[in-house]
Amino acid sequence: RGVISMTFYMSIIMITELLMIAMTLHVINYSGFNKIQKRWFIITFAAIMTCAAAEFLVHFGYYDPKFKIPLTIITVLQFATAPLLGIFFIGALGVKYQSKIAVVYYLINLITEVVCAPFGLIFYFDNEGYHRGSFFVIYSVLFFISLIHLIVGMVIVGNKFKRRDSFTIIMVMILLVSGIIPMAFFKINITYIAIAIGSSVCYIYYNDLVQQDIKAALLENQERITNMQSHMISGLASFVENRDMDTGGHISRTSYYVKALAEDARGDGVYADILDDHYINLLYLLAPMHDVGKILISDNILQKPAKLTTEEYEEMKKHAALGGTVVREVLSGVTDEEYLKMASDIATYHHERWDGTGYPNGLKKEEIPLCSRIMAIADVFDALISERCYKAPIPIDDAIKIIKEESGSHFDPKLVDVFLRHQEDFTKPIENKKD
Repeated sequence: RGVISMTFYMSIIMITELLMIAMTLHVINYSGFNKIQKRWFIITFAAIMTCAAAEFLVHFGYYDPKFKIPLTIITVLQFATAPLLGIFFIGALGVKYQSKIAVVYYLINLITEVVCAPFGLIFYFDNEGYHRGSFFVIYSVLFFISLIHLIVGMVIVGNKFKRRDSFTIIMVMILLVSGIIPMAFFKINITYIAIAIGSSVCYIYYNDLVQQDIKAALLENQERITNMQSHMISGLASFVENRDMDTGGHISRTSYYVKALAEDARGDGVYADILDDHYINLLYLLAPMHDVGKILISDNILQKPAKLTTEEYEEMKKHAALGGTVVREVLSGVTDEEYLKMASDIATYHHERWDGTGYPNGLKKEEIPLCSRIMAIADVFDALISERCYKAPIPIDDAIKIIKEESGSHFDPKLVDVFLRHQEDFTKPIENKKD
């Protein structure tokens, strides 16, 4: 039985040491804590390892009376240090003034142990080995005070975060009590493995709180950026629409059209590998940017109450290339590359044609970005059915016929087929369309 007990005890100590080594290595290589926090964590884990090693030296089963004095000194230092583990850990969790508390509490523990050691009040060594003194309860009380300090500190730390988890605090308390009570009342030495596991859970708990708050902060920041982007896009689109007085409502309608066409295409299995929710949401959000290049076009051309001359039309065509430049200058630095690229593609290439005769770059077929091919159909369809100062609106059926006729020349034939299959989505009054 003694051999089995000692083997179990040695295993407990070894697990404790290995666990603390693993936690220490994690802290050293972890970038989520500052230097002060890392220092506190390393001190905590090192103290647990030291106390567990001291415990092992006293109880590992091979005792020689001539080592009585050095073992007494080791035990005094261990008993003075062990109750500080809770304070060390609370310091690592960021609660203030723990250094001062640790110094004061260590002095209290050390003085208590030094005073009691010569009289064997808390512990003593004789020819047979280590024994508990009549007032061993003093050490237990000091340990429990540290435990209470740890629990209170964890509650304080938890209140600093948006996410709370009282269950974890209760679990840590149960772990620590389950280790301290056997030590205090039944002379079963599993205290340090309980402390090691408890401190690891505390560490994981704290790290989880930090990560949850970082995630929440990132989400809030992303939401602010998204709102800022939406306001910028809306502002630019409104500015263009206010200058181009004949296109009132064009931006709103084309935004609905591109979303409807994209969703219908995905439903029909057309470009479904590209048209996921994220892509369609971006397309809907960025469609208002398609004519943003018009802010650089002269009012004499943009607001001309008649059909443009050849020269004026060539000047107007520049808005496509200018649109890509405007997008990158305005949105660069406030969004990611995917967002920026789609906005630029929509503004630059929505006048390209499937047969390669469009502008500004003469792209053809699938050289034209999918978002631009979708935008082209929505843009032309709305232009056909809308009134302009130089033309009257044409009937919807005629507009649909024109889109069909230009399949394979102006427009992507696959997208035209989708448009024709779901033409009711484009013939409903815009006020009846809901996002």
